[in-house]
Amino acid sequence: MIDPTTNLAIAESFLQPMGPVAADQLQHLKFVTLLTLIAVVPVMLSLPWILWRYRRSKPTGEYRPNWESNWFLECLMWGVPILVVALIGVNLTIMTFRLDPYKEMGKDPLQVQVIGLDWKWIFIYPSEGVALVDELVVPEGRAVELTLTTDTVMQSMQISAIVGQIYAMPAMTTKLNFRAVKQGEAKGMNSQFTGNGFWKQRFQVYSVSKEEYAARMKKAQSSDLSLTADTYAILAMQGTSEEAKKPLAIENRKGPIEMVLGDPKIFQRVLARYMVDKMTPESQPGSPSYDPKKSKLPPASDKPMMGMEM
Repeated sequence: MIDPTTNLAIAESFLQPMGPVAADQLQHLKFVTLLTLIAVVPVMLSLPWILWRYRRSKPTGEYRPNWESNWFLECLMWGVPILVVALIGVNLTIMTFRLDPYKEMGKDPLQVQVIGLDWKWIFIYPSEGVALVDELVVPEGRAVELTLTTDTVMQSMQISAIVGQIYAMPAMTTKLNFRAVKQGEAKGMNSQFTGNGFWKQRFQVYSVSKEEYAARMKKAQSSDLSLTADTYAILAMQGTSEEAKKPLAIENRKGPIEMVLGDPKIFQRVLARYMVDKMTPESQPGSPSYDPKKSKLPPASDKPMMGMEM
């Protein structure tokens, strides 16, 4: 676990941005809000004036029953909304291309493979040879590329303070690139309804110094737990990471689950199960009748298998 004495700031949303993507999202929100006020403020200010000017008792406004139209007002009432919508559309298009989740945020991004389960996330660091459950640790300032899939139903990963949201599905992969520009702690979650316990599927994201990151990885590399097909089958049982500690025989261990990457191709094997095996209720994680003993991952293929991209 990250040392609590480091006093990392906790960011709850993109209103407290920790990365350039969240900062751009906040800037876009401010831009849209100001443009919207152009249409809202005049109405709010003119409403009491109109009510007073044309009040029933002693009105001061001129009564003109034959009045039909005013070109100036017509252009104002139609032109301003059209201009506002056009500016919002142009800005949204620019931001959509700028914040493409597949676009790398820097050279040599840290590669992290992510598997979504009910109700937990597994973060695999192939270069470090470790896996963390419900905790994502990244070095401050370094680009990160997440490759996501799920071994259950469709899910949506969201890290509001850093990068936003992206979907993930079984047998498919999606990419999410980001960079945390300052040290701190952010909240991550599954924002896609996937059952009664989906609200529990939350995780911590830590942006730390390079030295702290190296120390954190070294600590995980010394774990006596290994992520293999057998331990993965246990993790795939429906429940939180804390609930998974008992079947893993580490119920008295505090902090997140840290594992050595016993099978370097576990991510590819999870993808492969939907392509080469016939799924049954007993072998499908998330199913009410799921049985870890009957859920077998296929062997890793010699050919790279990353699934179809969404």
